[in-house]
Amino acid sequence: MSTEPFIVAYPFIGDEVGGSHISAIKLITALDPAKIRALIVLHQPDGVLAGYLREKGISYVAAPSDHVLTPRHRATGNNGPSSALDYVRCFPKLVRFLRQHGVSIVHTNDGQMHATWAVPTRVAGARLLWHHRGDPTARGVNVLAPLFANQIVTVSRFSRPSRPIIAVDNKITVLHSPFDHPAALPNRDACRMALVRELGLDDNVHFVGYFGSLNERKRPMLFVEIVAAYLKRYPGTPLHGLLFGKPEPGGPRLDLAVDETARKLGISSSIHRMGFRSPVAPFMCAVDALLVPAVNEPFGRTLIEAMLLGTPVIATDHGGNPEAITSGTNGYLVRPEDPEAFIEPLRRLLSNPDEWHRLSKSAREQALEHYGVKAHVNGITEIYEKMVRPTQVR
Repeated sequence: MSTEPFIVAYPFIGDEVGGSHISAIKLITALDPAKIRALIVLHQPDGVLAGYLREKGISYVAAPSDHVLTPRHRATGNNGPSSALDYVRCFPKLVRFLRQHGVSIVHTNDGQMHATWAVPTRVAGARLLWHHRGDPTARGVNVLAPLFANQIVTVSRFSRPSRPIIAVDNKITVLHSPFDHPAALPNRDACRMALVRELGLDDNVHFVGYFGSLNERKRPMLFVEIVAAYLKRYPGTPLHGLLFGKPEPGGPRLDLAVDETARKLGISSSIHRMGFRSPVAPFMCAVDALLVPAVNEPFGRTLIEAMLLGTPVIATDHGGNPEAITSGTNGYLVRPEDPEAFIEPLRRLLSNPDEWHRLSKSAREQALEHYGVKAHVNGITEIYEKMVRPTQVR
């Protein structure tokens, strides 16, 4: 059996930096280079992900084609063919690329990369690890993954494929995403006052936060409705909602929809779009609570990041959220799609410092115990070694 490290390719479009990218990069940088050589491949080598990688001193290579298979509703002029002919033209380039680089495993992390690289990987003689971070009813994970993936990893029990066309029990693993444990907690008062000054608000304000892409699944407009419902129930409360994130590239302009929702509800002055911020910890420590109105969320990174920082979480009782939160113990779970359901737990946190500190302490302790980088890296490494073992024996 060879002792040389084997090569794992990680293809990305490169047009955004989201939770899946952060999770994948944490994995890549923590791998043992004596066993595994990571090859990050970008279809847009001058995009925002490339800048993020350069800042961290992480190397990458350009994909042999900038074309990817993209759903029609997300297709733009630069990131994807909608015709079979375009894909036929770039297909041989992907196969040659994998062979020329000696890639043993292709580890895909989102729907477009799954679809683009699945068949070229198998044709090139490499093996495919399909890392599913999305909807359990998605067509790809129920049709393509059972046929083409050698191994499937899901980020939660909820996100396991719901109706695979053939059985996948022998090649599926549930592994939570990797999370760094903060070495030190930011000073919450200082973080909060920095935001107060940035927004020009009074010192006595309360902040609730939304962190993540502005997409339909995460329900950013519902976040605005929650703030409006609270202010209607408790008029005069100095509550402000902060949305940290941007619309997905090629997706609907939900930033504009957020503004319009706030305008219609008469709370425009209480809603602030903050854009993408990095590092995120100072802003998560500045808010009194994280609100997670998402539905079908497989396993949101921001929820665990907030818990690690001791920021209380109120989340919908849906998707992967119940796998992380025991309501009333380390956070609150509420009815999905109902702004009113968030009001009472939020009132408890804002009006009762003892309850806030109890929940904060419990959330942090349990997150530190259950979520970390090491367990994730060990789990993925074990899967990699199982995938290459037959090849090494041959």
